[in-house]
Amino acid sequence: MTGRLPDRRTQRGVSLVAAIFLLVVLAGLGVFAVRLSVLQAQTTTSALRAAQAFHAARGGIAWAAHQALNGGVCGPALLNLTEGGTSGFDVTIQCTQSSHIEAGSTLNVFVIDALAEGGVYGGPDYVSRRLQAKITDAS
Repeated sequence: MTGRLPDRRTQRGVSLVAAIFLLVVLAGLGVFAVRLSVLQAQTTTSALRAAQAFHAARGGIAWAAHQALNGGVCGPALLNLTEGGTSGFDVTIQCTQSSHIEAGSTLNVFVIDALAEGGVYGGPDYVSRRLQAKITDAS
């Protein structure tokens, strides 16, 4: 047996293969990091828009409850919100009233349904929330 050294020609390109492999792995990690960052930003934005829609619907319920209890007016309405964190939301309100006699007194029960929508339907920024409340003028 002779201690023969490998021929240099058979070892050519080994470092090139390792370098290309390393570049592909690093590029993949970079793409993954960017996608994760974008996804996190979209999730945060969606959660914020959902909270805004919820509060817009709550505002619609409060407005309709005030109208119903301070004048007995209960009917459909459309609110276009333009101020604060709910700016840009449209709130569609439906209200039904029923009267009941209890212990000789007439009580009015109002069922208020508020649908808050923001953005263009089908678009990436569209969000909606629906809330329903039942209130009465009983004291």
